[in-house]
Amino acid sequence: MKCFNSQRTLVDVRGDAVLDKLEFMIALAREQHFGRAAESCGVAQPTFSLGIQSLEQSLGVTLVKRSSRFQGFTPEGERLLGWARRLVGDAKAMRNDMRGLNSGIDGHLRIAAVPFVMPVLARLTVPLQQRHPDLRLTVLGRTSDVLLNMLQQREIDAGITYLSNEPIGEVDAVPLYREDYFLLTSVTGPLSESETVPWSAVGGLPLCLFSREMQHRRIVDTILRGVGIEVTPLMETDSMPALIAHVGQGSWASIIPSSALETVNLSAGLRAVPLVEPSVSHTIGLVVSNRYQVQPALSALIAEARAQTPQNLLPAA
Repeated sequence: MKCFNSQRTLVDVRGDAVLDKLEFMIALAREQHFGRAAESCGVAQPTFSLGIQSLEQSLGVTLVKRSSRFQGFTPEGERLLGWARRLVGDAKAMRNDMRGLNSGIDGHLRIAAVPFVMPVLARLTVPLQQRHPDLRLTVLGRTSDVLLNMLQQREIDAGITYLSNEPIGEVDAVPLYREDYFLLTSVTGPLSESETVPWSAVGGLPLCLFSREMQHRRIVDTILRGVGIEVTPLMETDSMPALIAHVGQGSWASIIPSSALETVNLSAGLRAVPLVEPSVSHTIGLVVSNRYQVQPALSALIAEARAQTPQNLLPAA
């Protein structure tokens, strides 16, 4: 991820010079390494280090714990990092907004999504970019809690995540679909001949599940506890391909959300069986922070999401 407008003329207005140094702080937090952070900003490491030192001198505080390697930020550095993300984010949004008024929608839109919903995200981003060819997109896969934190820190412009189940904070949301849950098994695996599977039958299966930092897993654990099951999976992973590969071997099973079905080749010896008793679903949608002004590219993404919202998820008139 390149730093904000790293190619500068030798004569800079003071405000842009400060923004560059704040961007150095953001890059250092992201890369956790002086050399990689400098490279991401398109400057030499000595220039990068001098920029951080200049910022410290102008503020009269030490921002970075110094040694031969990056050791983290001081309390003052952590405090400044929050300001840096907001100020740099505001500057980017302002420039995109002004540019959009004169030349239409262009610039750079940063979006994060919980890993399962990438196929859904593509339904928004592909037509959006086709209508606005000058718009550049960065798409990241992140867990729901990381995504929401990035949104509030202005590290991304929008996210696609769960709108129900856990608090989502100060955001405006556009619902996209309701997510259901399936038992994924091989055609020769456990319960593969069933039309539906009650959640209570899952406890005795050899399971591979997604890792606990993922909200999908927290949902699964809550449902299973509700039917009296405390599950101990044989394997945990944050990788959909790894989960599919292990289930495909024929002896294990898993629990996946309906959005993941688009990435599963059910013709390759796998079956997805609806989980019932109880029937559970959660709403997935687009979220944007309501703290900040919406730039034209983000406004276009929101409009695309609203156009795709199913009638049954629209707010009552």
